[in-house]
Amino acid sequence: MRQIAFYGKGGIGKSTTSQNTIAGMADRQRIMIVGCDPKADSTRLMLHSKAQTTILHLAAERGAVEDLELEEVLLTGYKDVKCVESGGPEPGVGCAGRGIITAINFLEEEGAYEDLDFVSYDVLGDVVCGGFAMPIREGKAQEIYIVCSGEMMAMYAANNIARGILKYAHSGGVRLGGLICNSRNVDQEVELIEALAAKLNTKMIHFVPRDNIVQHAELRRMTVIEYAPESNQAEEYRTLAQKIEDNKDLTIPTPITMDELEELLVEFGLLNGDEEYQKALEADKAAATV
Repeated sequence: MRQIAFYGKGGIGKSTTSQNTIAGMADRQRIMIVGCDPKADSTRLMLHSKAQTTILHLAAERGAVEDLELEEVLLTGYKDVKCVESGGPEPGVGCAGRGIITAINFLEEEGAYEDLDFVSYDVLGDVVCGGFAMPIREGKAQEIYIVCSGEMMAMYAANNIARGILKYAHSGGVRLGGLICNSRNVDQEVELIEALAAKLNTKMIHFVPRDNIVQHAELRRMTVIEYAPESNQAEEYRTLAQKIEDNKDLTIPTPITMDELEELLVEFGLLNGDEEYQKALEADKAAATV
């Protein structure tokens, strides 16, 4: 059984990309999706629902996770993909990482990991918060795919995620499987992400073009593969799914400094005083001098 995880900056299309990719695998593989995002939107396209009831929410209602039954939180979605959401604490209260590991431990104890070819973790944002690194820290997710784009903050987040993978690469055996470019139609996007991948000691495993059919499918709470199986975009996701299945090029990443990232952006003529990026850059430099 392979345990993979999709990481990426919030809003980059990580959950959409992961569910469409899993839909592309589901004809050949037995898969479970474990949503590790407090928004609980990691399985909505597979289940055709707004949001799945989470382990933490139900455990809070019952008083303890031990009071739950597996069938209450483990649902079957499109192409028999098993779907579960860990959930998270109320905003401003508690640590999401604790919820994630509580959910994973419950699933393991209840036998949810039996008879599977793949487990896919969908994890929020980058790993500045140690809680969201929990699937890596606990040795659950062994193979990480970073969803990014040619936008500055998406690349900044990808580099931070690579740092988190490196931190646990030797103790837990986690490896980077590659970058997935979910296109935002940025100038020179393919070349830029390929250049970033080379610096991170990995590859761009696939370039997913931007297509409004993705939004049309999402409005119907469906993956593109289910909504428009003959479309070019559905074929892109099938290709990405096959590349992940066949991928044996797993690496220990070599994250770069903020200066090196800035130099890469300057080289491609893309750093033009972006305020959000500059604030993040200054914060990193300030932290380095403390």
